Amino acid sequence: MKRNVLVCGGAGYIGSHMVRLLQEAGHGVVVFDNLSQGHEQAIAGVTLERGDLLNPADLAGVFDRHNVDAVIHFAALIAVGESVAAPDLYYRNNVVGTLNLLDAMRAAGVEKLVFSSTAAVFGNPLTDLIDETHPLAPINPYGWSKRMVEQMLSDMATAYGLRSVCLRYFNAAGAHPDGTIGEAHAPETHLIPLVLLAALGLRDKLSVFGADYDTRDGTCIRDYIHVLDLASAHLKALDFMDDEPGAHVFNLGNGNGFTTLEVMQAASRVTGREIPFEMAPRRAGDAGILVADSARAKSLLGWKPGYAELETIIETAWRWHQAPSYGPFAGAR
Repeated sequence: MKRNVLVCGGAGYIGSHMVRLLQEAGHGVVVFDNLSQGHEQAIAGVTLERGDLLNPADLAGVFDRHNVDAVIHFAALIAVGESVAAPDLYYRNNVVGTLNLLDAMRAAGVEKLVFSSTAAVFGNPLTDLIDETHPLAPINPYGWSKRMVEQMLSDMATAYGLRSVCLRYFNAAGAHPDGTIGEAHAPETHLIPLVLLAALGLRDKLSVFGADYDTRDGTCIRDYIHVLDLASAHLKALDFMDDEPGAHVFNLGNGNGFTTLEVMQAASRVTGREIPFEMAPRRAGDAGILVADSARAKSLLGWKPGYAELETIIETAWRWHQAPSYGPFAGAR
């Protein structure tokens, strides 16, 4: 079934890959983005409505001008450390902004939403693999902001019949294999791009936050999932909502955890370069281990990762980071 999809935050990292996949599947796409984090060149040729979730008039205008069948919502602030330092910023943007979006959807009669959630809703894990039944106990404002939206969606399914799917990402990574779009945050906070920037000499020593976690080498363990695998799950979620009313949640990850030092070692093998680093204290709000059990998504959505190997994920990111068009560092080499 072909749809007209509004992608909020579609000029960002995951959003731009989602836009590409939607186009390849034959769907109509409109991007809503304030470009505070996104890059217009990543969605060249796509209809862009520049606006802000915190301005209801911007949202009302988009739904007035376009026939929208479903919304995919990526627009959020995502830095854990920043959320600890400025929680009001995160609650306003991530929670109030999403509420404005939901109000605009209701006014326009749009009843389907795929929401970009996070493993941060779980807090410190109680099991080696985290499935959807794991208790929700965020330990930072970023995680709480996403948890609040999940609750809003559940309540609005009951009250108004809104259909929604929350996809709880673990660690998004990688880039489009053709090297034309990828991860380019400014400032960058994610591990794999930081490691690759250090390999390129565009960043000084990498800081490894915490060496005293209860893990194989004392550094944090995370589950890395390729950005196109995340995007493909959103396509599956759109189809799922055609037949399934209510609010649904799915965890998305590879099911394999790697320590920070193991990621750096894999990157060194891929790039053929040493990664300079120094140990630093733990960051507030960081859990020690986050690894996904994605069995539910595989069973009910019919989804499975296409990029299962860590080195393959890093290879796609390395291709992008070496591209002449690479984000804010274009022309720096």
